[in-house]
Amino acid sequence: MDLLNRKNVSALPKRPIKVVQFGEGNFLRAFVDYAIQLLNLEKDFNAGVAVVQPIDRGLVSMLNDQDGLYTLFSKGVVSGQEIEEKHLIDSIVTAIDPYKDHQSYLALAQEASLEFIISNTTEAGIAFDAGDALDMQPPNSFPAKLTQLLYHRYQFFNGAMDKGLVVIPCELINYNADTLKEVMLKYIDLWNLDEGFKNWVLEANSFHNTLVDRIVPGYPKDDIDAYQEQLAYKDNLIVTSEVFFLWVIEGGEALKKKLPLAGTKLDVKIVADMQPYRTRKVRILNGAHTSMVPFSLLYGNETVKQTVDNDFTGRFVKATIFEEIIPTLDLPKEELEAFAEAVLDRFRNPFIKHQLASIALNSISKFKVRVLPSLLAYFEAKGKLPKNLTFAFACLLRFYKGSWKGEQLPVNDDAVLMDTFKQLWSNLSIEALVQEVLANTSFWDTDLTKIPGLKNEVIKALMLIEEHGVEQGYKAFV
Repeated sequence: MDLLNRKNVSALPKRPIKVVQFGEGNFLRAFVDYAIQLLNLEKDFNAGVAVVQPIDRGLVSMLNDQDGLYTLFSKGVVSGQEIEEKHLIDSIVTAIDPYKDHQSYLALAQEASLEFIISNTTEAGIAFDAGDALDMQPPNSFPAKLTQLLYHRYQFFNGAMDKGLVVIPCELINYNADTLKEVMLKYIDLWNLDEGFKNWVLEANSFHNTLVDRIVPGYPKDDIDAYQEQLAYKDNLIVTSEVFFLWVIEGGEALKKKLPLAGTKLDVKIVADMQPYRTRKVRILNGAHTSMVPFSLLYGNETVKQTVDNDFTGRFVKATIFEEIIPTLDLPKEELEAFAEAVLDRFRNPFIKHQLASIALNSISKFKVRVLPSLLAYFEAKGKLPKNLTFAFACLLRFYKGSWKGEQLPVNDDAVLMDTFKQLWSNLSIEALVQEVLANTSFWDTDLTKIPGLKNEVIKALMLIEEHGVEQGYKAFV
């Protein structure tokens, strides 16, 4: 079987470079490059992607061996129906390692057809490195590499205002584009670049904060033979993803016109403010995950799918989302409920085995960010505590005891924090433990004993869990 390339796949056009993409990993190939593929097929977008390897090791040589081609398998559940899709992705036209071929990297700045910069260099990628210099080949950090590339473009086109670019980072940090721009301005100052360039960066280029959401397990090494059998060629870059796709980008009419993703089947929202969508994801998707983990592990489940499929734990998760989290959010109820149904479909996805233990990492800090705001907002709006979120809170504290019915629990957190809970559970009554934990402002950034009734309700729930287990304890609690 021949290796996949443009010689053995007929009639694939090689498009002009319209996008420079920092990052060649699974996520971008299953998300951005797939989206551009759909634009090319459905909207005659005619965009080729030049991939830049952002660190000194990566997949660029493998990509070039396959002429940028690879197969994307998407699987999932939509409205209860299992969906499987297969796409040959041909949007990548070249891949460059700036550590081995810095001149080809800088030459990308000279492409007249170039319009977009897209990136996913991990959450740690958008960072300032004071050791970076303009003449490095290349600088270490992604923002420094991009500043160097834009400076070359500015010089090559003599500061032409119509040669600015649309910058769309996909790193999973809030205000990712604002942060990227801020770091780039530091480099402009550090390198003493001229005021004209700084003005060109700010006025000719646009920076757009984003939220991306798609689970991408990546290369299916455990089942590779089954995937390879479905193809007429050998593909070393197969990537798998769920069907669900959400891309929220801050921008206005100009961006909608330039990037007409709204007309495709993908859920892409170009909006003035993405924060309500970020809050929606953090509270519903991440909040449901975090609140279900201790509760479901103590019940006896091992995976997210088992949790939502089980009659008792599934009803708990659904009621938590629809009755306690959604009422605290600002977007239209219909939109929130549609998103929540899609989340439950994702949780049921039979193609992704999502272990509860793998989500349990740093559960205290996750609860503070993802779940506690819903609990407090519900109390503020309704004047009473949400039963499910309060019970989930009690399960969280019980989980940090570290064992249950003679078995070790997969508690995974900062060593000092875990030791603190070990000491509390060893030395204190439940009443004293709850008082101590809720009053600990280093955990929650606030003293939770000041929330009327919360301490007593958590104590009650914990005692019921200890005496009766999760299911009977919950029924007695509510």
